[in-house]
Amino acid sequence: MSVKDSRPLSRDKMKKAVQAFSELLSAFPDKSRSEVLQIIELKFDLSPLECDFLNKNFSDEKCSAGG
Repeated sequence: MSVKDSRPLSRDKMKKAVQAFSELLSAFPDKSRSEVLQIIELKFDLSPLECDFLNKNFSDEKCSAGG
């Protein structure tokens, strides 16, 4: 199997991870986005590149700068 073969699974995994991230934020408003991201990264066994993507796009700093 090549790396290309795992891409659709990775995309699906990331979609589920983002959905779970959103659900956890709603369920635990007392937790910071960074804490929730750490939970998601471990739960979905994300690669370093996937973790980097989530941190760049969904971290506390990104959201405070935009709002």
